[in-house]
Amino acid sequence: MNQQANTAQPLIAHLMELRSRLLRMLTAIGVIFLALLYFSRNIYAFVAKPLVDALPEGTSMIATDVAAPFLVPFKLTLYVSIFIAVPFILHQIWAFIAPGLYRNEKRIALPLLSSSVLLFYLGCAFAYFVVFPLIFVFFTSIAPEGVAVATDISSYLNFVMKLFLAFGVAFELPIAIILLVWSGATTVASLKEKRPYVIVGCFVVGMLLTPPDVFSQTLLAIPMWALFEIGLVVASMLKPANDNTD
Repeated sequence: MNQQANTAQPLIAHLMELRSRLLRMLTAIGVIFLALLYFSRNIYAFVAKPLVDALPEGTSMIATDVAAPFLVPFKLTLYVSIFIAVPFILHQIWAFIAPGLYRNEKRIALPLLSSSVLLFYLGCAFAYFVVFPLIFVFFTSIAPEGVAVATDISSYLNFVMKLFLAFGVAFELPIAIILLVWSGATTVASLKEKRPYVIVGCFVVGMLLTPPDVFSQTLLAIPMWALFEIGLVVASMLKPANDNTD
């Protein structure tokens, strides 16, 4: 009976700590959201700028839903708040799991967490500054004659959030490769042998994660291929987890 009670106490303590850290995450998101809410229209204007700049002269974005002019900037501000809070969220996750990790696991986990945040931000920045201007100019330029390009603001938000997420996740490829090699699940030599399949896989992922056009699929697939090669280079410098030699 005492043994069961002793086992339950650490579990309850872990659950309480998890609850505390989740509350801290939600609080951080809420504080950032309240700070940004006043600028919600400006934030939407910034995110919409690549499309607005590509629209033909005399056209503009539209809102087909009655509440869209309020709800769309509101939703975007919430997304941005989560986006900004990601480092703090990962820090809370790290603080929760770190006590249970071995020394060699801690040594690689923290740099990987930091790198994953940076790569996710880089993926989103690549989408906004490189991909958006190209695809929106392309889309608006191929509109059939007599068709006015007037994108709904809700549709635009859904579209760009999917691309932000797709490019952010795709840019995590080096982290995935490093973890696979470090854990011993595969080797750099094995991945190099599978390079042709990986290249095809990059284009398949680009097809699944981006809108159904070859242009945006290619803009995701090529950076993924480059990131795969970067992941191989970094992974080749790491010692596998089961290698105890110093």
